[in-house]
Formats: sequence, C-alpha cells, structure tokens
Amino acid sequence: MSFLRRRSAAPAGPDFDVLAMDPGDWPGNLGAGLLPAPDGSCQGVFLRYDLFGGRGPAMIIGNLPEGSPARELGEGEVPFEVAQLLDALEHDEEVTVVETEDLPVMHDDNLLIVKRIKCSEGRVSCVQFDRSDGVLVTIASWDRPITDDLYALLKPLPAEMFQQG
Repeated sequence: MSFLRRRSAAPAGPDFDVLAMDPGDWPGNLGAGLLPAPDGSCQGVFLRYDLFGGRGPAMIIGNLPEGSPARELGEGEVPFEVAQLLDALEHDEEVTVVETEDLPVMHDDNLLIVKRIKCSEGRVSCVQFDRSDGVLVTIASWDRPITDDLYALLKPLPAEMFQQG
C-alpha cells in the first residue's frame, strides 16, 4: 500500500500518514487530537467525528504507531479509542472487551485482516487493523454498526492537517 509508507520529512505533527475519513466527506463536526510523548514525538492521532450536533461523537478513528503506550492493553481492557468515545459521551459504566473475531476485508486492492472487537456495552462497535507501516488503526462507533462500506471511505489525510502553524 503505497499511501501507508512513512513520510521522509519531519512535520510538526505525526511522522506517519494518518488513515481516516476525509473531513469533507463527513456532514458533522470533526476534531483531531495528537498523543505527544515526553520527547515531543507523536505517539498517535485520533479523529473524532460528531454527527450529533454537539451532543457527543458518533465515531473516533485512531492511528497509533508501534511503541505507542496507548496500544498496551490489559486483559479485557477496551482500546484507547473506545475509552475516549465513552468518556466524551460521559458514559461512566465500566465497559470491557468480551470477544474478538478476525475477518478479511478488501480495501482498494488490498486485503486487510480486521479484528472485530465486541464490548460489554452493545452500543459500541469497534474494529482494528494493522497497516503495512506498523500503525494500528482503530475505529470506534457509538450506536452505529461498522460495515464493510466504511473501509472504502478511509484514505490518507494531508499532512498539513496536523502541522502547527
């Protein structure tokens, strides 16, 4: 996947391409967050898509490189993006992972092995897949199932979106 390569330039944002939905394709509000490491490097990017008119996000898409502490999970612990989604929705009941399943999915002309994560809160949908550059992409959705159609909307976002300026 040519668009999943590491960039050679060092922007003031992540040193990896961010795969998500283009904000222009989304009818609601979009917010982006960077996970900084103490040395200033980027340990992840997550994008929050809000369809609910300011009442909370409908979806969070995270991109976490190898070595990001947000990738380290305990037994039954939900992914970082699910925790962020639940926090933003002020959902304070404990949610755990109850089951995972690997599924093959086509993205452009490439086969992805997608891990579908079932949570104890049935309104949460979550999937993960590893990119060829070692970045873990996680999609967490509230009250909307994640279907194979969503993968067709994923594309690399321009690096300028994450530059400080």
